Amino acid sequence: MKNFDEWNKRKKEIDFKQKTILPKKREVWWISVGLNIGVEEDGKNNEFERPVLVIKTFNRQCFLGIPITSADKNNKKYYFPINHNKNEYFLILSQIRLFSTKRLSRKIYNIESDVFKKIKDELRIIIGL
Repeated sequence: MKNFDEWNKRKKEIDFKQKTILPKKREVWWISVGLNIGVEEDGKNNEFERPVLVIKTFNRQCFLGIPITSADKNNKKYYFPINHNKNEYFLILSQIRLFSTKRLSRKIYNIESDVFKKIKDELRIIIGL
C-alpha cells in the first residue's frame, strides 16, 4: 500500500522551498516525483525521487520532463532506451509532463545532442506533431 501521508509531508517541504534551480534541456536530474495515481510513475526512496530528462524549460518555475526507469522495457512501445555509465535505462515517453523546478534535487548528467534529437523525433511521432 502506498504511503500517501509520508509523501504529503515531503510535498509540503518541497512546496515551501524558496530557492529554485533553472534546469537546461538535455539534463537528467533526480527529482521528487512523489506517489501518484494508477499507472503514473512513482518516485522511490524517502525523497520519492526518480531520474527525469529535461525536454524544455519554460521559466524558473517549471519544465517539461520525461521520467526514466531502469526496468527492462526493450522493444516496448512508448519507451526509449538510453545508456549511461554502461547501463541501459528507458525514458517513459508516455509519462511526459510538466514539473515544478522546486522538485529538482541533484543533476546527474547531460544526454548527448544526437541522442536528444532522436528522443525529440520519437516524441513527435508518438504525440502526432
